[in-house]
Amino acid sequence: MLTISKAWASAIGAWDEYLRSAGHPKDTRYTRTYHLRRFGADHAKLSPWSVTLDHLLAWTANKDWAPNTRRSYRVSLRVFFTWAHARGHMQSNPAFELPKVTVPRALPRPAPNDVVDDGLRTLDIRVRLMILILTDTGIRRGELCRVHIRDLERDLMGWTLRVVGKGGHVRVLPIDERLASAIHRMPGGYLFPGQIDGHLSAAYTGKLVSRALADGWTAHTLRHRFASLAYAVDKDIRAVQELLGHASVSTTQIYTLALPDAMRRAAAGARVGLTAA
Repeated sequence: MLTISKAWASAIGAWDEYLRSAGHPKDTRYTRTYHLRRFGADHAKLSPWSVTLDHLLAWTANKDWAPNTRRSYRVSLRVFFTWAHARGHMQSNPAFELPKVTVPRALPRPAPNDVVDDGLRTLDIRVRLMILILTDTGIRRGELCRVHIRDLERDLMGWTLRVVGKGGHVRVLPIDERLASAIHRMPGGYLFPGQIDGHLSAAYTGKLVSRALADGWTAHTLRHRFASLAYAVDKDIRAVQELLGHASVSTTQIYTLALPDAMRRAAAGARVGLTAA
């Protein structure tokens, strides 16, 4: 539990109200305010309105974060202090000159078949359904934890699952009879009930899946798996983009990995061409 001063609590509370008014999703608001609480906890004796660029640089420089995490914290700090400046709490925005964070392009890491098969053998029915949904739909763990029985629907083409993604964007995903039947067998309400507005948190959902998969495989690697296999069918990157709920095709490209058999065929073709030459 982070301990922050009344001044920081008041400032972050007012900012959170602003974010709610702007329609930011709950998950996004939680992340942003958590980042500021971390900063406030480390600067308990400093007024939020007395923060300087030097404070921000010293704090961020001493954190051993992954590039994606560092970029996310930078965004949170910039959004908070931009708001503080606009509201007249500060004469200037100390976060304006925070250096841009470059995130190296990471290779996708799709979970292999044997890992998925082992995960589906878990005795925990709840976790087995989590893994089945993730492998069949490629949804995020934050979307998975909020799946409700009413999200299962049927149209002219068959069964679908309604998913609320980032920014509140809704997408309707096709699913097969096997997954639809597994969902139907669950009690009404949220498929994975918990204490966060009636359902499990994204973090705990991810932890349960990781435990079942073991060896460092995660819910996110199941998303990579889905993306790579879906792309291999017709090489339709736009279709995969819609299925994953990405705003940009470039993001989808990061998730798709050329499957080993395709790479072997490509390499073999190159060797044949070299021999012919």
